[in-house]
Amino acid sequence: MIIINLEMIIVLLLIVMMLLGLLLEIAKPGLIIFLVLAILLLLGIITPEEALSGFSNEGMLIIALLFIVAGAVQESGMIDGAIEKWLEKSKTEQESKIRFFVPIAGLSAFLNNTPIVVAFTPIIKNWCEKRGIAPSKFLIPLSYVTILGGTITLMGTSTNIVVHGMLLDYGFEGFSLFTITVVGIPVTVVGMLYLLTIGNRLLPDHKGFSQRVKEDVKEYIAELQVEKSFQYINHSVEKAGLRDLNGLYLIEIIRRNGRVSPVRNSTIIQAGDRLIFTGQISTIAELQNIVGLTLETGTNVELDDLKNGNTFLVEAVVSHHSSLLSKSIKQSQFRSRYDAGVIAVHRKNEKIQSKVGDVVLKPGDTLLLLAGEDFIQKYKQSDDFYVVSRLETPKLLNKNNFQGLCSIAILLVMIILVAVGVLSMLKAMALAVIILLISGMISAEEIKGYVQFHVLLIIACSLGIGTAMTKTGLAQWIADALMAVSAPIGFIAVLVIMYILTNIFTELITNSAAAALMLPIGLEVADSLHLDPIGFAVLVAIAASASFITPIGYQTNLIVYGPGGYKFKDYIKIGVPLSFLVMITSITVIYFVWF
Repeated sequence: MIIINLEMIIVLLLIVMMLLGLLLEIAKPGLIIFLVLAILLLLGIITPEEALSGFSNEGMLIIALLFIVAGAVQESGMIDGAIEKWLEKSKTEQESKIRFFVPIAGLSAFLNNTPIVVAFTPIIKNWCEKRGIAPSKFLIPLSYVTILGGTITLMGTSTNIVVHGMLLDYGFEGFSLFTITVVGIPVTVVGMLYLLTIGNRLLPDHKGFSQRVKEDVKEYIAELQVEKSFQYINHSVEKAGLRDLNGLYLIEIIRRNGRVSPVRNSTIIQAGDRLIFTGQISTIAELQNIVGLTLETGTNVELDDLKNGNTFLVEAVVSHHSSLLSKSIKQSQFRSRYDAGVIAVHRKNEKIQSKVGDVVLKPGDTLLLLAGEDFIQKYKQSDDFYVVSRLETPKLLNKNNFQGLCSIAILLVMIILVAVGVLSMLKAMALAVIILLISGMISAEEIKGYVQFHVLLIIACSLGIGTAMTKTGLAQWIADALMAVSAPIGFIAVLVIMYILTNIFTELITNSAAAALMLPIGLEVADSLHLDPIGFAVLVAIAASASFITPIGYQTNLIVYGPGGYKFKDYIKIGVPLSFLVMITSITVIYFVWF
């Protein structure tokens, strides 16, 4: 047993503080993990080369290239359109789920699951609403199936690639494209069967956020008529004092047969204008005291009426990495920054009962926005939120079919070259990006939008922290403690405890960070038991990906949280049995294949 020393204590304390910081959301995850790495560097526990090693790790570079290739494929919209048509052919809800699960899982094996969920959330919502089915019956399964599908191949999720890159750094062979498939396919099949049977009965029957807003429109929208006696006729909105109101936003002006939206500070008010406000409608009485403004109590303005040729209703979910976090909507200057008005904010399936402008945003908050027609195209790659609305215009696709087919063909050729051993994953993805760039299918500007730099920062910093755990002996010490607790019970207990620890980490922090922290421990356990380290690496990869119990553990769960109208307990109720099934299946297969 290794004797614990000062450096080990410091690293352990920093990791505990990091976990608490991530759990309490005191700052962005990337910032918290980077700070821990920087402190380790400043204390001399790791060298500058060791601190920066994560940024040159092969796994991280593969992930960066995969973001670009997957982005080019998804941008074409061809896959989305094909699956939507395939879904339309189903006659029953159960049949539609089978038609939906299989291709989505297949896609997730080769594409980043986050953009898949962002792309299909509005398609599924629209399909459900047309048939009177609650979107909550489909959206958690959408997230879970993409997570399960990601376990099928090396390129299915960043977690697998992080583990592969770390194995290479430790001097092992790493994974082939299909090393993990022997576990991924059984796990995916078992998970899908559960979601079609027991899990289907556990799914709630909630209406989506936007559906409920439309039904209760009077709680969100109010109309005031501008009379001739209003003293600010022919003056700007700002001068009239209608911009900085107490909990209310002027989102649209209906003028004769036309509409003015979005409303700017410089917009001129005219007699006869109908002013449409949103926000804390109970405070509308303040405006009734202004001479010349009359509340239209019998207003016939519906939420869908606000949509016109220039404006659309957009639903967006605030991300973990958003620059909007810990600020009120008013402080972030949301309207001027994004040229969009916030109609309502929902958190944990409930409308926030406070002034819209005063709401301090948190990850997972769902915003209903009135935005310009270019909003989705402009912000669909934003780190601030996941746009989960569908823009019903031809501008949804900005790539032609030929380019879409070419990008898909390039991805397929690269997969084949990796599968037959002609190229390594890194070389194949680098070649794919070069071809896409030279052919003009993607631009340098688009690449910036595709690459999720915050994810890469978390991975690179987590790898550096993992190095500190190994170098100081902390990983060995934890492995010895793990062995001391579980060895008397049996070898299977070692696998179970390793799996559960990794799974807890991934629910509390991020999947890639969980893998980076737990792999060194897994390798030390393998060494102590003189067993195949690849088996433990596969165990860590699966356990770090299998985040089903909370909406915050995995970003795909967060994306469907608000749009599906879910509550936190829905994830626990559906996710716990699924996590148990995935664990049993994974450990069983790993035991017989590697041990």
